[in-house]
Amino acid sequence: MTAASDSFENFNPLTDAGPMPSPCTGICQMDAQSGLCKGCQRTIDEIIDWGVAPEAKKRQIWLAILARRSAQ
Repeated sequence: MTAASDSFENFNPLTDAGPMPSPCTGICQMDAQSGLCKGCQRTIDEIIDWGVAPEAKKRQIWLAILARRSAQ
């Protein structure tokens, strides 16, 4: 875990109501096979949309990330 990801180590998108923290870990490399960032597990579209996405969309992205991580 990197310093960037420490801020959301205990973050839970199901229970935390505040602003969604960025899932970026500072390891920004796209995996050609999966199409996901190797650091944060987001798709390129999710990365591009993050800055302008409403909180509800960010929560959906977080839930998708957690599902991807648990499937590994």
